[in-house]
Amino acid sequence: MIEVLVVGSSSKGGFLRFNKPIDIPGAITKTAPDFCTVYAITKGKLSTKKTASRAAPSVSPLRIQLQQNGLKPHPPLPSATTNTRAERQSFESQHRRSLDDQSDSFRPPYNKRGLTGRSYGELSIPDSEISFNSSGRPSIERNSPSLYDNSDPNRTPPRLSNFSDVDYCSFESMTFGRRSMDLSSPTAFSTGSFENERFSSASQGGDDVEAEMRRLKLELKQTMEMYSTACKEALTAKHKATELQRWKLAEERKFEEAKLAEEAALAIAEKEKAKSKAAMEAAEAAQRIADIESRKRVDAEMKALKESEARTKAVNALAKDVRYRKYSIEEIEDATEFFDDKYKIGEGSYGPVYKCYLDHTPVAVKALRPDAAQGRSQFQKEVEVLCSIRHPNMVLLLGACPECGCLVYEFMANGSLEDRLFRQGDSPALSWQTRFRIAAEIGTVLLFLHQTKPEPLVHRDLKPANILLDRNFVSKLADVGLARLVPPSVANTVTQYHMTSTAGTFCYIDPEYQQTGMLGVKSDIYSLGIMFLQLITGKPPMGLTHYVERALEKGNLKDLLDPAVSDWPVEDTTEFAKLALKCAEIRRKDRPDLSKVILPELNRLRVLAEESTQAAVVINSSGPTPTESQTSSPKL
Repeated sequence: MIEVLVVGSSSKGGFLRFNKPIDIPGAITKTAPDFCTVYAITKGKLSTKKTASRAAPSVSPLRIQLQQNGLKPHPPLPSATTNTRAERQSFESQHRRSLDDQSDSFRPPYNKRGLTGRSYGELSIPDSEISFNSSGRPSIERNSPSLYDNSDPNRTPPRLSNFSDVDYCSFESMTFGRRSMDLSSPTAFSTGSFENERFSSASQGGDDVEAEMRRLKLELKQTMEMYSTACKEALTAKHKATELQRWKLAEERKFEEAKLAEEAALAIAEKEKAKSKAAMEAAEAAQRIADIESRKRVDAEMKALKESEARTKAVNALAKDVRYRKYSIEEIEDATEFFDDKYKIGEGSYGPVYKCYLDHTPVAVKALRPDAAQGRSQFQKEVEVLCSIRHPNMVLLLGACPECGCLVYEFMANGSLEDRLFRQGDSPALSWQTRFRIAAEIGTVLLFLHQTKPEPLVHRDLKPANILLDRNFVSKLADVGLARLVPPSVANTVTQYHMTSTAGTFCYIDPEYQQTGMLGVKSDIYSLGIMFLQLITGKPPMGLTHYVERALEKGNLKDLLDPAVSDWPVEDTTEFAKLALKCAEIRRKDRPDLSKVILPELNRLRVLAEESTQAAVVINSSGPTPTESQTSSPKL
């Protein structure tokens, strides 16, 4: 028995506008038993509901009715003797009513009391035999040969069939245990005429059943089409609702994104507004600064113009470009008493050197020899170099006398380094601390000359005789008359600046420069190496590199050092000797770099010498140092 029935109801539209609508859900709701709850669904919504008023009985009333109708006796057939027309008509009418009653008992539940409420797929084969064939048309099959008294024993009773064979109840399910209902029973009619009439009457009743079944089939087909349409519409509506919900969520998300984008845009707009305001303020400040700078620039231009005018006046006033003190010939002759030999203190590269006083200052005057080949040009060159550059370790040019070719220098109280190394005038020997300091000072001033701008300056005549010492034994480079400006592009190259004639002193001149005339900054490095060897040995330059090299190989360098100094630091002096030998290499490319190799080592030795001197001063604070106790007046 069915306690809950759900049916679909089509909308009032479509093809129902042109056909008479059939309210199947309403008919089912009206004819459903009171123990069955019926729900009618239209477009996915509940349109009609009928609630059960009582519980379902344990035994189906339909089954009892079917059993009663199946056991109902057939009306008696007329006897063979009654063959009148009135009797036959009376019998046919009674038989037809009997057949109508039995057909009513065989009518399926959906025709008598509406649909069962169960979906087509929920009816199983044992429950229903009403089905449709592949073409969608219900067919009637005969299940029992005893339904009608037919001459063909092989005919089957009518049966509804479909492609699923599982929809609705068939005539076979109306009986008990799929038992055929035999409408005929053995009768006592024996006459052939009555049998024919009974068969014709039964055939007429079968036609009525066929017509009724066709009508039911049509109604069921329409119902199925309407239900299928309703299902499709419900599914479409569900899909549309899903799409609508999805669209709604997407729109909400877009709205949130748009809201966030709007907020971000507002924030960016605020930032841009603040930036624009700051930029405007900065532009105003920049404009003010530009105005101030413009005024300053105008003032500077005016000032520069005034300075340029003043400089032009000064240049015009000094048309001869005299940048040194000019002494007259009378002043020089009065100071030297007409170049008396008692004032002569030495001999320079191009003339004698006199000591005298000019402007109450002791000076050294270099006089040009009349027979000097390049005296005049060398004089002019030295004046130009000494007037253009200044260094603490270069001899200071105080003035000149162009008339007689005299140069006036500051007076160096302790003469030349050569005089001190060979102890001219029985002067005391220089300590190793003083020698290391002098070596560092010479390296410093030589680097200064090599880095002169715009072109490097090469001395070309570096030797102890051109290193002068003041009263504090501070060394200063002199005699720069042979110095030569070298183009910077060839200052450090292998193929150096070519000179037409060599200049310098034998044993100190660069061998490559002497052979090829190629001049470079490393030409002075060779002379520096020879001079360093003389600093530690106190010996002449001839063959000195060979002697020192052999002493280093034999390990007896200490025997070759200047014996006037007894406290040589052997290890540091050995390193100094090796550096001097590298500087005195025959090939120029084998000599070390002055700024990167030589000078750092010289500075290290100078620091060592200063530390040793300070320690000696602390120990002998009451007595003077050997260099400070020198009282003789050596010649320049």
